[in-house]
Amino acid sequence: MSSELTTVVAVVRQIDGNEALVEVAEEGCGRCHESGGCGGQNLSRMLCANTRIYRVANPDGARMGERVLVGIAAGAVRRSANLAYGLPLVGLIGGGAFGSWLGGDLGSVSGAAVGLAVAWIIFRTLAIRGEKPTILGRS
Repeated sequence: MSSELTTVVAVVRQIDGNEALVEVAEEGCGRCHESGGCGGQNLSRMLCANTRIYRVANPDGARMGERVLVGIAAGAVRRSANLAYGLPLVGLIGGGAFGSWLGGDLGSVSGAAVGLAVAWIIFRTLAIRGEKPTILGRS
């Protein structure tokens, strides 16, 4: 993990081996009202009112019901979002353009489908190696 971390307080809801499912009460980094804050927390409250449960690494063996501090490397969420949205878009457009060049309309549709499939395989491969949120300790 990077030396800079984004942290949030969560409650452990379930244990699954060396991982835990945690419920986060607040969305985003919580810096909405600070200088330079993006206001993402306000937007997520408006669009998503239900609770958020995430799978995180549990190296210290936190137990169900405990309040914990969860950390993830700064920038990891942005990189994941870019990968999740950008890669399929590039696969769709690139595959469609290549397919169109090879075989007109049918080739374009086929190429777009192949491009999306390749993007999905790349995404799954990179996501497995990605940075995972980790319980840093009790809160």
